[in-house]
Amino acid sequence: MNRAGASEVPGLFDVAGKRVVVTGGTRGIGYMIAKGFAEAGARVAISSRKPEACEAAVGELSAFGDVVAHPADLATEEGVADLAAFVAGTFDGVDVLVNNAGATWGAPLEEFPAAGFDKIVNVNVKSVFLLTQKLLPQLRAAASIDDPARVINVGSIDGLGVSGTDNFSYGASKAAVHMLTRKLAATLAREYITVNAVAPGPFPTKMTAFLLDDPELKSEVEGTVPLGRVGSPEDIAGTAIFLSSRAGAYLTATVIPVDGGTSGTR
Repeated sequence: MNRAGASEVPGLFDVAGKRVVVTGGTRGIGYMIAKGFAEAGARVAISSRKPEACEAAVGELSAFGDVVAHPADLATEEGVADLAAFVAGTFDGVDVLVNNAGATWGAPLEEFPAAGFDKIVNVNVKSVFLLTQKLLPQLRAAASIDDPARVINVGSIDGLGVSGTDNFSYGASKAAVHMLTRKLAATLAREYITVNAVAPGPFPTKMTAFLLDDPELKSEVEGTVPLGRVGSPEDIAGTAIFLSSRAGAYLTATVIPVDGGTSGTR
């Protein structure tokens, strides 16, 4: 209740007008999050390594709200700087930064190449740090004690527990993302910038298509999830919107599993 006695609950999850950046926003979980923000009235900028993917995603997402895109290879420092410059020229402040861009690599232990570590760590960890660093002026411009700027890093349940796949660098990188989240949160809290992570379980994405496109394998995956299904776009977008709204303003340094209970049973 506010001082006048009227309920503030209807506005708790309002993100209308917020300036949101979603990396890797042209497909998968990034696309789901970007679409959710656009539908909720936010202004959204997305990125992808491929220009054609950016163009296609903007064509689709613009039907739901205000969305722009910029191609950038976040595996390189030049790509991070290029995206940061685009964002600075598009928004005078950044209310929400969603560091979602990521990659995976699988190979048997004896055959796992050094390149499989370099690429995954660069994209999944280093780019999260560098882009957050580059966008600090825009995050600071948007931050206030009552409505902090938000950084949301996309980790994974593979960074919380051991899976049965040979994705050695992926799991290690996502565990690093979770710790980086806590370190950034501790550093930026005094500036009214919150930093949290979401750790998705199985969702229908390109990374999981080899499993979820096969009905038998999909059934096996669903059987490992206590809630009995894979995640939906609403599940992950809703969590990101919660963290970005007044309802999530007092959370920082958290890692939220969005996995139907999977991580709790590993």
